[in-house]
Amino acid sequence: MKKELHIFFTCLMFYTRIPCPKNIDHNPDYLNKATRYFPFIGWIVGTISFLAFYLFSLFLSTETAVIFSIIISVLTTGAFHEDGFADVCDGFGGGWTKEKILIIMKDSAIGAYGAIGLVLLFLVKFKLLSESISLFTNNIFLVYLLFISAHAVSRLAAISIIFTHEYSRDDASSKSKPIAKDHSWKEVLGSFFFGLIPLLVLSYFNYKILLALIPVYVTRYFLARYFQKWIDGYTGDCLGAAQQVCEVIYYLSILFIWKFI
Repeated sequence: MKKELHIFFTCLMFYTRIPCPKNIDHNPDYLNKATRYFPFIGWIVGTISFLAFYLFSLFLSTETAVIFSIIISVLTTGAFHEDGFADVCDGFGGGWTKEKILIIMKDSAIGAYGAIGLVLLFLVKFKLLSESISLFTNNIFLVYLLFISAHAVSRLAAISIIFTHEYSRDDASSKSKPIAKDHSWKEVLGSFFFGLIPLLVLSYFNYKILLALIPVYVTRYFLARYFQKWIDGYTGDCLGAAQQVCEVIYYLSILFIWKFI
């Protein structure tokens, strides 16, 4: 149990800005095993984001509360995944070879592709999340499930790429390199368990919501295929981009299912 707690806090420290015990560090072995808890981090971030939305919605409009919930989620993760999304936009937008793409993504400066991508990402996320919440206005618990299921499913989609594809970078100094090592059944089972539970609970109220997994999986498949084509695998930035894109696709899928199916 002590070891599992250490692994969990390693995951929490790596993927968020939430304070952790002082004895937690980026131990490569624990970081590799921490992938099993990555979707569970979605529960935590989703809960914090929901609480921000709920508190602000008591005094402000739904749209304004959504904006603050997005801000809080970004602050909670330190824009970890959004930064990856921006780097992928810059890298694949400005590079035409594997070497050039990887060099651009490693650059900490944000370029035009990244800036434009982030603006569009937040606009789409804001609109889709606002409309998705409007579907559950009569049941705040369903709104909560919407938040945590979106964060959990999208993180499952992202982390599953490491189970099927190879890490692209050769330099061992990369901060994300440890999560690219071999994984046991515990990492796979843990990821799917924590990634799907919130969605399964939400589907109890409308079983058709399970269909949202199909477009999320299709998106994940083509993103991984695209990364494989250009850089022979994935990087940490690719996983961050996949999480953000799949989160948006999840909201879009919920809206489509609720209105048309």
